Amino acid sequence: MTGRRLRLAWLAVLAGLLGAAAPAHAHDAPFSFLDLRLSQSGVEGTLTAHVYDLAHELGLSTPESLLSAPRAAVARDPLVAALAPRLGLNADGRSLPLQWEGVAVNAAKKGLTFRFHATWSRLPGRLDVEGRMFPYDPQHETYVNVYEDGALRLQSLFDARTDHLRHYTGSRQGLVAVVATFTGAGIHHIFIGPDHILFVIGLLLLGGRLSRLLKIITGFTVAHSITLALATFHIVTPPARLIEPLIALSIVLVGVENLRAGDGSRDRRLAIAFLFGLVHGFGFASVLAEFGLPQQALAPSLFAFNFGVEIGQACIVGAVAPVLIALHGRAPRVARRVLVAGSWAVAIAGAYWLGQRLWWPGS
Repeated sequence: MTGRRLRLAWLAVLAGLLGAAAPAHAHDAPFSFLDLRLSQSGVEGTLTAHVYDLAHELGLSTPESLLSAPRAAVARDPLVAALAPRLGLNADGRSLPLQWEGVAVNAAKKGLTFRFHATWSRLPGRLDVEGRMFPYDPQHETYVNVYEDGALRLQSLFDARTDHLRHYTGSRQGLVAVVATFTGAGIHHIFIGPDHILFVIGLLLLGGRLSRLLKIITGFTVAHSITLALATFHIVTPPARLIEPLIALSIVLVGVENLRAGDGSRDRRLAIAFLFGLVHGFGFASVLAEFGLPQQALAPSLFAFNFGVEIGQACIVGAVAPVLIALHGRAPRVARRVLVAGSWAVAIAGAYWLGQRLWWPGS
């Protein structure tokens, strides 16, 4: 009898603990929903949030009371004051002041739906949205839908890691914004990527006629354009842990090839440029993937990024090739010293990167 009473007592304590813990787990849907509908005159938006999150903002111990329309109307102003600073819209670099309207009970989602709008003189090319609606909860997620002319154009998610999205509209302004953004990104990537710069310079060090140099650079361009497109469209996507060491190896080999061919052997730079151009294209694709491609403008953004890469590459060739051609024509001894020293420098730098990427990846 005593044992039975003891078991009942333990069950009572356990039930009490579970009952006390229940409110902490009652909010099993830490989600909010942001819908943006774009038109030629402006944007109409709704934000739907769960009453448990809203009650936290108000310090309210009875979240369900917000499901009453009169109570929701009273809470509207303090809730807007808390939420409005956490949501930002930016059209073509210009911040949009949001006009918050009424609030409605959304029984299906156990929340409240807030309406807001902003106006513009014409549909922008680029719309940036920033939102971290309930930072007190690291698990909170906000689902974002962007509509244009009534059609769903973009779906995204804000969470603890991501609080920004960019949408390019289907207008002419949107196309211009895509081309400008991704052309600039391609140029920027070339100039911050010492491995790509050194590979291109390595291809030029041996010199030769301008037509020969153009063939070599064209071979590199065609090759990396092919693999950039293949990776972007997810046809072939080799892992970065394979591609990054191969890029470093390509730099070593172009330095060694220069030293070999400089002694009068056959010039194989065109083959090397094309073969390893395929590898470099996968490297460009990984950068482009991190940058984020707009699915509604995939082809223009890919073309623009590749065009930017070519502009950056042309700047390097335009700065280096005339000097090397002049040296080989007017001062062959100096050109020979530059070739040897430069090729050793290229090979050593490539070997360093190769070791780093094989044994200390991510460093």
